[in-house]
Amino acid sequence: MSSRGTTSPFPIWRLLVLTGAIFIVVTSEFLPTGLLPDMARELEVSESQVGLLVTIFAATVVVTAVPLSSLTRRFPRKALMVVVLLIFIASNLLAAVAPNYEVLVVARVIAGATHGLFWSVTAPYASRMVPPSQLARAVSVTAAGGTAAFVLGVPFGTALGHALGWRLAFAVVGAIVLVFLILVVLFLPPVEHLVPLATGEIMVPARHDRTVPAIVIVCLSVTLIVTAQNTFSTYIVPWATQVATVPPDAVSLLLVGNGVAGAVGLLLAGWFGDTWPRASVALMIAGVAVSAAGLFWFADGSIPAAVAGCIAWGVFFGGLPSLFQARMLQSASLRLRDTASAWLTIAFNLAIGVGALVGGGLLDGLGIRVLPLALVVGAVIALVFVLATDRARVRAHEGVR
Repeated sequence: MSSRGTTSPFPIWRLLVLTGAIFIVVTSEFLPTGLLPDMARELEVSESQVGLLVTIFAATVVVTAVPLSSLTRRFPRKALMVVVLLIFIASNLLAAVAPNYEVLVVARVIAGATHGLFWSVTAPYASRMVPPSQLARAVSVTAAGGTAAFVLGVPFGTALGHALGWRLAFAVVGAIVLVFLILVVLFLPPVEHLVPLATGEIMVPARHDRTVPAIVIVCLSVTLIVTAQNTFSTYIVPWATQVATVPPDAVSLLLVGNGVAGAVGLLLAGWFGDTWPRASVALMIAGVAVSAAGLFWFADGSIPAAVAGCIAWGVFFGGLPSLFQARMLQSASLRLRDTASAWLTIAFNLAIGVGALVGGGLLDGLGIRVLPLALVVGAVIALVFVLATDRARVRAHEGVR
């Protein structure tokens, strides 16, 4: 295990290896979003059925994350990450050669089962390589992997899929996972993840841990805002072409703009999240609601309004995942960090799946134009919940460390 002293140098290269692994895994998760029309056309299914792949992936994470995390609790973290990445490679290659929609579903189920375990390992990994004083900074570095997936990974996969076929996009993602697997083997240090009992200390069942209420509040907050986000973002490509009249060849540029804006949001979260953590979360959720309202009212048939709205939306949502991840690591007791990270992964993926499902239902029932409005309503609900429960969340973990 790395030294945890306050004089420890910041392990930037090792954290960047984690960042890269997160980058390619998140790219793999959301790749169908950017390739939705192409996949639907070749597989001869509806766009909402391809959107359902996101729901299937997320539902698998929800069902398997905690059981797999518990089963592998005593396995060395580095070795477990290597196994997880190997399975990711296999699932992407299976998706690339899938002869029909059903086999593609199987590939996404395998990837989803692996995804939950991946996050239960990687989310706390950074916290075990740095002292507490460097935690927020370390989380910001690793969280950049998810942001980079939206800035570079998904747009690149979209452009590659449009140019050479969606199957090649999945194959390329699998090859890049292999690269980061090699980097993990070579450069990531082993870490001690089992917390020993102090002298005279009695093991308390996890359900009686004082930080459980704070963990629940963070998970519910994530579920609300990410459900709202994915109700719209899952179908951003058909919305951009059908409503905002963005040319199909330019959609990847719109996604890049949204992703770059997300990187800006991540930087803002890093700058202000430690000083004003509660205000930063509330303001970013409010900004998501306002940005989506602008897209609903002004982007119909207007490419400039769509670009401006998507950039603002990206800035405000971009910092939220890292803020919530840092909030979870700071809220959970040391013994519950792995379990709390698994539950946070469940919250994210439950929300991703439900959001894609709700968005598909709205698309089929009310039409694609209503999706930004659904994001507005969901973000307002999330904001009200965060403000109403924040004091209770803070009280739940006060004095635990």
